[in-house]
Amino acid sequence: MSQMPQQAALPKCPSCAEPVESGDLFCGACGHDLSVVSAPPQDHPTLTMAGAAGDDGEDRGDREDREDREDREDREDREEGDDAEGVSWPAPGQDGSGAAPTVHLPTDLPGTDSGDTPLPGHGVPDARAGSGVRFDRPAEPDEYPLQAPDPRVAETSGAAEEPAQVCVACRAGRVDSDGYCENCGHAQPRERDHVERESGPVAAVSDRGLRHHRNEDAFSVGHTALPDGTPAVLAVVCDGVSSATRPDDASLAAAQTAGDALLAALPRGTHPQAALHEAIVAAAQAVNALAEEPATAREHAPHQNAPACTIVGSVVTSGLLVVGWVGDSRAYWVPTDRSAPPARLTEDDSWAAQMVAAGLMSEAEAYADERAHAITGWLGADAYELEPHTASFKPDRPGVVVVCTDGLWNYAESAEEMAEAVPADAAERPLHSARVLVGHALDGGGHDNVTVAVVPFPAPPQGAGSA
Repeated sequence: MSQMPQQAALPKCPSCAEPVESGDLFCGACGHDLSVVSAPPQDHPTLTMAGAAGDDGEDRGDREDREDREDREDREDREEGDDAEGVSWPAPGQDGSGAAPTVHLPTDLPGTDSGDTPLPGHGVPDARAGSGVRFDRPAEPDEYPLQAPDPRVAETSGAAEEPAQVCVACRAGRVDSDGYCENCGHAQPRERDHVERESGPVAAVSDRGLRHHRNEDAFSVGHTALPDGTPAVLAVVCDGVSSATRPDDASLAAAQTAGDALLAALPRGTHPQAALHEAIVAAAQAVNALAEEPATAREHAPHQNAPACTIVGSVVTSGLLVVGWVGDSRAYWVPTDRSAPPARLTEDDSWAAQMVAAGLMSEAEAYADERAHAITGWLGADAYELEPHTASFKPDRPGVVVVCTDGLWNYAESAEEMAEAVPADAAERPLHSARVLVGHALDGGGHDNVTVAVVPFPAPPQGAGSA
């Protein structure tokens, strides 16, 4: 436990060193006042003492010399700025001279690391000595070299940031979330504006054209095998009715549904003509379903017709060619031997076709009329009556079937004009040929959406594809 410190009695007179008794107020020898305690000398742990502390044998002269020497050394210490209070210094050497040995600061001694390697700058006199501050760190440069970026961080940040889409028209403005340029206001291409696809030996291309703001056409292509292993290829092309609501949704639903129905029916052994008829019926039901919308949605557009589209499809096997359609999308037969005549395989469900069939107008007169492209048959909830047309053929020579919307045949209406536009190697390069035919329509003006599929006949073995 802690105790309060007690002051020890003086055994001798501080003036004459005569023994005194405890409780004496004056020295009996010299009369020194023992009640006055002299001030203790200042404690300077950094000073070198000439003798051991508490030496009782020194006289008054020695003590005065010692005090003078201590005062002088104290002044020198203060002038040098050595504030060593609280530092434990090594014991001074005993050389018998009574002079204080040289005092060393810890920072004046050379330092080493754990491997006895001198520390940088340690023990080297500082050029700024006398300032009272020791600068052990090397001088800092005015400029620091830039550290190379971590490649892992660079790759991560690069992958997270998506490049901004630039307008295809002005090549300067950024494209907003709605698909329009913030600089010129130009609508940007949509996913369906240009679509190309091939499946085995059949290929198709669809393009928005040069005048329409969106592509309302759609297609489906595929290949499969009949139960006996013979190959079968198919193509379905649909054209949305622009005067109806959601024509793009109608064409897409019809094309996908009809294509899926054919790929499911043909491997089961269903006759290609019956399978195509069932596929068109299924496509009509899919388009009808689009009209089943909430009543509140129809209130915003009460005068718009239900979603609608036309459809044309073809199924080709090793010896049979089948086509089916509703509306004015067409299928053409173009033989590889161009000396043989081409043919149009479908009849339009249109006002012009009805005038020609009734003998009221010639074909040239009917299609020159502004009512020529008014269709009389389509897929949709408001169609008068669904009457799918199908026909089967057995060509005696190889060739291709061109399945297309009126965006193409408006620029190659007759079978002869279509044959002239089809490349000679269309059976070997169906995708290339489809691109050429779309380009033919765009070069002619591109007033409508353009969609075309090229189907080789007979169907080549499995594994053959477009070159």
